[in-house]
Amino acid sequence: MLNPKEVYELLRAEGIEFFVGVPDSSLKSFCAYVADNTSDDKNIIAANEGNAVAIAAGYHLATGKTGLVYMQNSGIGNAVNPLVSLADKHVYSIPMILLIGWRGEPGIKDEPQHIKQGMITTQILDTLGINYEILSKEIDHARFQINKARVKAEKDNAPFALIARTDSFEKYEMKKKVTCSCTLIREEVLEYILKDLNSGEIVVSTTGKTSREIYEIRERNGEGHEKDFLVVGSMGHASSIALGMNLALKGRKIVCIDGDGAFIMHMGAVAVIASHSEGNFKYIVINNGSHESVGGQPTVGFDIDMPGIASAAGFRKCYRAKDRVELERHFVDFIGSNDNAFLEIRVKPGSRTDLGRPKSTPEENKRLFMSYIRQSY
Repeated sequence: MLNPKEVYELLRAEGIEFFVGVPDSSLKSFCAYVADNTSDDKNIIAANEGNAVAIAAGYHLATGKTGLVYMQNSGIGNAVNPLVSLADKHVYSIPMILLIGWRGEPGIKDEPQHIKQGMITTQILDTLGINYEILSKEIDHARFQINKARVKAEKDNAPFALIARTDSFEKYEMKKKVTCSCTLIREEVLEYILKDLNSGEIVVSTTGKTSREIYEIRERNGEGHEKDFLVVGSMGHASSIALGMNLALKGRKIVCIDGDGAFIMHMGAVAVIASHSEGNFKYIVINNGSHESVGGQPTVGFDIDMPGIASAAGFRKCYRAKDRVELERHFVDFIGSNDNAFLEIRVKPGSRTDLGRPKSTPEENKRLFMSYIRQSY
């Protein structure tokens, strides 16, 4: 496996000193090392992968230098537009190195949401006309590949991709931990929310540990899963899925439980949701200020006013809870309001080390959920 420090130093030796992207579990050790050893203005955690490509393009236009964009292969879809209509040689010809974590690599067991993306990752790059190498786990070969990526990107004035398998990097724990004065933890908050939903509310929960914890809470309490739609992929889109349900199921209360990274990733959706949702749309963002599922790299979640954003976008009732007292006080008004409502709950980063994954498949979740909707609506 590759030592993150050695790879970072190889990149710096090639003149790569600007990093931007969305953290990925396959790259979490590398991203953690970059975070610990790069100034904040040279390592930007972007809202989404397309945003990252555009930032790298701007950096090149201002400096003439080549930046590195890191992402999970699931984020290639977000990046396609600026890759082909901005950076491509038929448009502005902008060099950059793409470091892509390869989830769902064929022949390697992975979660359902990664399988298709893993199958077509290299095909997408071929279609986009982006040259690539599968990053070697041997440092000497990786040195050659990194040099090739930089030289080829700058010679062609085009993106060049390095694809990293899930076990490419040795473990490295980030020292710059996200800290906050919050007293709540996410699983405790989810326990409270689910306990108070007893009137047939439908729950749509975001990808990552939130959905995993909801599944385990239901199991622990001996409850069914038919009211929960667990969004295992499509990061940032749980709120839009919930809006689609809200528009179709008039009079049915829809509770969307999102995370700060997902909220930020497609924040423009907030305005559309606020404009079109019925009064029974309830939007919760559990904000721990980090991309916890992929290594704990920080988001800007603690730096922005989420209720203020939601209010400006058109949500009629907006709240923030930072402790148990505020949660209990605001939740009653939030869930009982006849207006569409938004609630940010700030929590400490962290989760149980023994947190499992849903035993049911996405197809089983869909079938159970849709059966419940047909029978109860």
